[in-house]
Amino acid sequence: MNQDSLQQETDERPHYSEKTPANYFDMLDSEMRSSFTDLQREAVTRLLEEAIPKPGPKLVDLRFWVDWFSYRFYVVLFVGKDRRRRDRPELSEPMARKGNAIIALMLLIGLNLLISIFVLLLAYLIKAAVGYSLLPNSHIADQLQKTQPGQVVERADLSRQAPDSARIK
Repeated sequence: MNQDSLQQETDERPHYSEKTPANYFDMLDSEMRSSFTDLQREAVTRLLEEAIPKPGPKLVDLRFWVDWFSYRFYVVLFVGKDRRRRDRPELSEPMARKGNAIIALMLLIGLNLLISIFVLLLAYLIKAAVGYSLLPNSHIADQLQKTQPGQVVERADLSRQAPDSARIK
C-alpha cells in the first residue's frame, strides 16, 4: 500500500466522535459481514451503540498543546454536567485527593490572576485612551520629566545645626 492511498483512506474515515456502528461494520471484510444474520447484526449494533461514547454538551471545552523543547504536552479542560456512571471507583488514597485539590486550587488561582491582570490592563488602556488621570502629575513619565537625566537631586544638608534659639534644652 503506497503513501497516497493510505493518506486517502485516512482522510475518508470519520472522526472518532462521529463514528456509528455502521462504520465499524464497514471495517469488516465482505465475507465476514455477509456471515452475520439479521439477529446477530442487531445485537452487535446495540452493543456498539452502547459502547461508542457520546460527547455531552460542555460549558468549557479548552484543548491546546504546549511545545517545550523537544516535548509536546497537551492540556484539556472540560467543565460540564457529570453524566458518568455513579458506580465509578473513587480515589481511596488521601494523598491523591489532597494533591488533586491542591492542583485544582492552583489552577483556579492562576486563572483568577490571569483574568484580573487582563481586566486591569484593559481598564488602564481605556483610561489612558480617554485621557483621564486619577492622580494628576503622578505618572512615572511625569516623575521622570521632573528629574532630567544627568541632573543631580539635591539632598538636605543634615550637618547644619539648628540655631541656638530653636534648640530644646
